[in-house]
Amino acid sequence: MRIDLHTHSAVSDGTDSPAELVAAAAATGLAAVALTDHDTFDGLPEALAAGQRLGIEVVPGMELSCSRGGQSVHLLAYGADPADASLGAEMALVRDGRSSRLRPVLAKLAELGVPVTEESVLSFVGSSPSVGRPHIADALIAAGHVKDRKEAFDRFLADGGPAHVERYTIDVAKGIDLVHNAGGVAVIAHPWGRGREQVLPVEVLEQLVAEHGLEGIEVDHQDHDEATRAGLRALVQRLGVLGTGSSDYHGTGKVDHDLGVNTTDPETYAALRNLMAVRDLR
Repeated sequence: MRIDLHTHSAVSDGTDSPAELVAAAAATGLAAVALTDHDTFDGLPEALAAGQRLGIEVVPGMELSCSRGGQSVHLLAYGADPADASLGAEMALVRDGRSSRLRPVLAKLAELGVPVTEESVLSFVGSSPSVGRPHIADALIAAGHVKDRKEAFDRFLADGGPAHVERYTIDVAKGIDLVHNAGGVAVIAHPWGRGREQVLPVEVLEQLVAEHGLEGIEVDHQDHDEATRAGLRALVQRLGVLGTGSSDYHGTGKVDHDLGVNTTDPETYAALRNLMAVRDLR
């Protein structure tokens, strides 16, 4: 039984529609796939319908944009109520902040000699409810300034990069509380990817588990090398929390993140489903 708990559709910054993503997951031989678009639940109805039609379990999820100390942290939410007012209000602030920084980012890119137009960026947004940095990256690719999204982020768009502009984010501890209050289960996504252990060191992860009830940590992810995975696996075992694995699939938007490239073992998935059921009964 192969399970992938972290994927993105064109409703955020992937390139497949929700139905196309689910169809691809089924074709890959996955038994279950979670749709975790950034700061929106909008793609879930289409994904769930496709799952029923194709006989693959679709786990309702979302990836919440959070931060700690001004650094980006991503929080996966499973089974949260899409109609929860408090979580919905915070997600709206995040999406508005993402869209409102478009013009300042474009101004910085122009100053750096790699101009792209707002119209070009918007042509890549599709059904997403907000404009994200990956859409700006796509415009940079189309203009011939970079070869792929990775180069766009490495050279210009990453946190602290020359074209980066701050936006509204949610403190990660508050994010966990919001997810719980909406009846969801919270799992930190790729916490130590790309040398970011200093943002979420062991003592902080311990605190989030002890004081905010964080239920899990994404261990097997393409941004984690084998040593990092081993360290995180030992940590989740010591803390008694879930250690998940997933692709972070974005369609053609990310290379080396194919569906099912990392998976969650069935026992961990069963424990996640049990936690989702318990929270749903609250």
